[in-house]
Amino acid sequence: MTNKRIPQAMQGYYDAITILTDTFCKERLSNEYAELVRKATAALCRKRPSPLLSGKTESWACGIIQAVGYVNWMFDKSNPFYTNAQTIQEFFVVSKSTAGLRAKTAREALGMDHILNTEWMLQATQDSNPMLWFVKVDGFICDIRTLPREIQEQAYEDGIIPYIPADKEEEVVG
Repeated sequence: MTNKRIPQAMQGYYDAITILTDTFCKERLSNEYAELVRKATAALCRKRPSPLLSGKTESWACGIIQAVGYVNWMFDKSNPFYTNAQTIQEFFVVSKSTAGLRAKTAREALGMDHILNTEWMLQATQDSNPMLWFVKVDGFICDIRTLPREIQEQAYEDGIIPYIPADKEEEVVG
């Protein structure tokens, strides 16, 4: 069955890559990681022309996981999902240079920004990234999580923050 968001001509590439990435994510990461990697793969399938048309499936699977991992601090030993790049490369039997090139291509094509692009971040990465929550109010830099809900709502509506922190607090309490 063809996914509506994946061009029909790219469905085979998407399926082949996500079979590989799902296996890696199941063994070493999480379902949330697998979902982000699938989302990134689908987005690369929609690019015109798609970079996935050149190169081996394994190299793209490796590169996409490394790209998503980079945004989520996967290579930091304090991260609960810590995995070094060599482990990923060995899993997919891909050279360091090829994996790095594919990861860079994916990051650039999808606008993956290490600090501020929440589209490619795990929820835990968003929560722990203080840079996402600093806003300027009347000339002062503040952590928006400490400000009134009305200000949080406005910042969310303006696309400044990924979600309303007060809602998250209500979920924990309620």
